[in-house]
Amino acid sequence: MRPAIRAARSDDQAELVALDELCFGPAAWSTGAWADEFDRLSEDRVVLVADEGALVGYVVLLLPQVALDVVEVLRIAVTPAERRTGIGGQLLTAALARCAGRTVLLEVAASNESAIGLYRGFGFEEISRRSGYYGGGEDAVIMRWRETV
Repeated sequence: MRPAIRAARSDDQAELVALDELCFGPAAWSTGAWADEFDRLSEDRVVLVADEGALVGYVVLLLPQVALDVVEVLRIAVTPAERRTGIGGQLLTAALARCAGRTVLLEVAASNESAIGLYRGFGFEEISRRSGYYGGGEDAVIMRWRETV
């Protein structure tokens, strides 16, 4: 059964915090950071979740500001048990559907080959690197997606 992809609701916040901790460990966003994301929903944030009765993934988008046409994927995660089942692709498909006519940027750890492969499969291309961006000196790969007609 494929999970339902839907907009996050305020009652998802605690589950999102736990999911983020599971997926990112020490690099997880704090409860306060998630509260800030929820405070900004529909203003300049979109949070989509993959729901199978429990949340198994999410994606956070930063929407374009005035006069800019760029969306940023701030965070995307799928529980370790559900990785490589297509949920990340479902989340990315739903996110990109909201980005018609816009450029989408994201950054990913250079060592995260599975994520880079997923993004390339969706047409993202590497445009830059941030040397030593992540803890431990790991590079961030900056990727861009542009809708093709």
